[in-house]
Amino acid sequence: MMEILECTKSLDLPDWWVCAGFVRSKIWDVLHDFRERTALSDIDVIYFDTTNIDVLEEKKIEEKLKCLLPNIPWSVKNEARMHFKSNMPPYFSSVDAISKFPETATALGVKLDEKDNVILTAPYGIRDVIHLEVKPTPYFAESEERANIYNERITKKNWKSIWNKIKVYHINDYY
Repeated sequence: MMEILECTKSLDLPDWWVCAGFVRSKIWDVLHDFRERTALSDIDVIYFDTTNIDVLEEKKIEEKLKCLLPNIPWSVKNEARMHFKSNMPPYFSSVDAISKFPETATALGVKLDEKDNVILTAPYGIRDVIHLEVKPTPYFAESEERANIYNERITKKNWKSIWNKIKVYHINDYY
């Protein structure tokens, strides 16, 4: 994990974070006493740059990361443009975007500061992730459309098949 963070930091992206499953899955693996890390379909790197919202810039950054660590399934997104894709109001920062991820246990990000200390952002805290609970973020509980996206997503992800101790809440169970 440190190698991934160091590699990402080396690109000096504005307001960058490695987030979502990269953090959540590691926590769940530890809490399930897994000896090996669960394979991730991708490593989510986000940043916030309003000066260049071209999707091709994200691909260039992915290529740079692949050159540095070729065996990592990088996925890079500029959160300054993602509201167009997700049909949401514009985000103010990467942390604002993380706060609008579907699940509280996934609304997590880590990065290295200038002294290489690991920094965690957790807009809803870490209680849900360490208590193995999957709940919707308030943003996804606000509308029926987003609630449907959340419910479809947790069904599709089927995390319980990997981490059998987790408790998954559907929106109508929780709100």
